[in-house]
Amino acid sequence: MTTTIYLRFTVAYWCVLIAALLPIVCAGLAKYQGFGKPRSKGGYDNNEPRAWLARQEGWAARANAAQANSFEALPFFIGAVIIAHQLGAPQTRVDILAVLFITLRIIYIAMYVAGLGTVRSAIWGLAFFANLAIFLSAWR
Repeated sequence: MTTTIYLRFTVAYWCVLIAALLPIVCAGLAKYQGFGKPRSKGGYDNNEPRAWLARQEGWAARANAAQANSFEALPFFIGAVIIAHQLGAPQTRVDILAVLFITLRIIYIAMYVAGLGTVRSAIWGLAFFANLAIFLSAWR
């Protein structure tokens, strides 16, 4: 007797891909104002990108900070999704929570770039709890 198992990319797995792309979006935002300008006039310096980003101010500096935070949030989210799948958590629940996490992270980035620190921190907390819920969704 042959048993065939069909595996598929779940919505939560697609959310992992989106979460991995969010830091790249933030980096683009952080560098945006420097594109197309010569280095001598403050334009983006691809030879020393970290030093150039460290000199940025305002929304560009906040976008760079959002990039760093997006990288920091990524391992826990990836781990939570994998663990939830591995332990057989209800797929619909995991998918909904993963979409909620991504939505909250996008709002978080927007609040970070806009300089709305209190709202940003509240959104960060909600996203953290959504991620924690993914992690614990298979707990019985």
